[in-house]
Amino acid sequence: MNGHRKTSDWLPTTRKEMELRGWERADVILFSADAYVDHPSFGAAVIGRILEAEGLRVCIVPQPDWHGDYRDFRKLGRPRLWFGVAPGCMDSMVNKYTAARRLRSEDAYSPDGRHDLRPEYPTIVYTRILKELFPDVPVILGGIEASMRRLMHYDYWKERFMPSILTLSGADLVTYGMGEQATVEICRRMLQSIEQYDDTLFYDTDGEACCTSKTLQRIMLHSPVPQTVAIHERETIPGGIGDDDIVLHSYDECLANLRLHAENFRHIEEESNSLHAHRLLQETQGRWVVVYPPFPPMTTQELDHSFDLPYTRLPHPKYDGKRIPAYEMIRHSVCLHRGCFGGCAFCTISAHQGKFVVSRSKESILREVKQVTQMPDFKGYISDLGGPSANMYRMGGKNLKACEVCLRPSCVHPAVCPNLRVDHRPLTDIYRAVDALPGVKKSFIGSGVRYDLILHPQKDPALERASMEYAEELILRHVSGRLKVAPEHTSDRVLEIMRKPSFSLFGRFRKLFDSLCSRHHLPQQIVPYFISSHPGCYETDMAELAIQTKQMNFRLEQVQDFTPTPMTLATTCWATGFHPYTGERIYSAKSPIEKQRQRMYFFWYKPEERRKIESRLKEIGCSHLIKSIVKTP
Repeated sequence: MNGHRKTSDWLPTTRKEMELRGWERADVILFSADAYVDHPSFGAAVIGRILEAEGLRVCIVPQPDWHGDYRDFRKLGRPRLWFGVAPGCMDSMVNKYTAARRLRSEDAYSPDGRHDLRPEYPTIVYTRILKELFPDVPVILGGIEASMRRLMHYDYWKERFMPSILTLSGADLVTYGMGEQATVEICRRMLQSIEQYDDTLFYDTDGEACCTSKTLQRIMLHSPVPQTVAIHERETIPGGIGDDDIVLHSYDECLANLRLHAENFRHIEEESNSLHAHRLLQETQGRWVVVYPPFPPMTTQELDHSFDLPYTRLPHPKYDGKRIPAYEMIRHSVCLHRGCFGGCAFCTISAHQGKFVVSRSKESILREVKQVTQMPDFKGYISDLGGPSANMYRMGGKNLKACEVCLRPSCVHPAVCPNLRVDHRPLTDIYRAVDALPGVKKSFIGSGVRYDLILHPQKDPALERASMEYAEELILRHVSGRLKVAPEHTSDRVLEIMRKPSFSLFGRFRKLFDSLCSRHHLPQQIVPYFISSHPGCYETDMAELAIQTKQMNFRLEQVQDFTPTPMTLATTCWATGFHPYTGERIYSAKSPIEKQRQRMYFFWYKPEERRKIESRLKEIGCSHLIKSIVKTP
């Protein structure tokens, strides 16, 4: 798998690998619940490489054994600066369980898909072990699991509201969102403390200075690092509670009145997507969780730097001969940008990365594609040129002053913002430049495409033509037989809650797709994604979905039952029963029976489901729909 590569090409994972580099001590040790894949799609690798570029000695301990004597947590000793806990690319519970709380067939981020290599809630498990073994060493949390649990949140698997993950884990700090900027700044300030012989430092037997939790506390009290979350006593909140701060309803108040938690969510979402955010404070179990405003969005140059670091793009040699499912999917893919301005109600990716799209330069993208073409197993096909949404590359506000005062969590809902620059020309240019590279036979788009951006009416005829030119380029040259799009539902009322466009737009895009494929004799399919049991969705909405998709000759495969995940609009609606932006009550299918009844309408074409659907439609007084759904055409 690793060809001519040496083990020293990866960040050290063992004491022996540290010794190969001549290290006695690491500056930062990262504990990851994923297998170690040295690739820019894996968070621990990104943070490790970005700190390495700052001159720091960084080690990664992937999937440590949390049983027994904790030897995996001890083996590299005490770091000079801090321990990091990066639990994985996915929330550990979503990675392990389906919406029905059944064990998934495999763990996509573990060798051979094994389920026994990570605990549930590794952020909490790893942190508690580290604090038991090294009580005075700072532990900093990052990644989506911590980011989306930075304040009070609903836990679907425990079926209760939980306080900030800082309270649950005992960690010292959370870096939320994409963590490069905050992580680098923390290290810089810690190194300054060491240079100044700060009295909070620990000195080992050789006289080497190491940071402690008190060092980090002092830093956060005197000059808090942006895009972090810390816990303070009320009297130690930096600057006190000021007029510009947003004081959320307390944890205890929200437990007593769930409407208050819904009110909190609106503030959290708006401030997460603001260029001039306010500090958020929530009293929690007698102390105060403080969320410091984020860094400005990264520049193209900063993002290029992160992607251009010397990744091997390969799993660590310890996994030779083993399959890591998630890596198999992305090994020949290239990410073009970060961020998503869709603001979909159910999406954790846009909530974690934010709504401001930061795009890589064309040069950086082509450099990475050239790397991919040199991989021994590359056969000429780039599996995905994508991002959180495939076609948001280089899109953003035309007038940045308008963006600076905007609080909308979505730039495309309820309608495309008139200030949004919708220009597909830079992306079309990227596709063509990649396909022109030696060794590239074809590049595919595996990420979800926003057809509402393609079909958005433009005042500028050149931009209108550019959208249609992009659609042709995409459909004729970058579809591997099936193009994935996500209408999510057919009911415009449900789509409004989801922050998705009208289903009529999907119909228009499908006609465009079919017309182009027919004209050019391409046997391609469009594959729509749908969700059942989303807040606001009733069983009758699912019956109508079955009718409409049947009329369009779809036998649905890419479907899912809504899974409540921490800190999304949809989960807040589901858990509280209130919509945070309207205050209105909102229905959600919650019981296993209710959820299964909604899901069965996806599969009207299966004989066993047709019988259930017919019986159920009679029960709910909708016998008039039976012929449209269950009768064979």
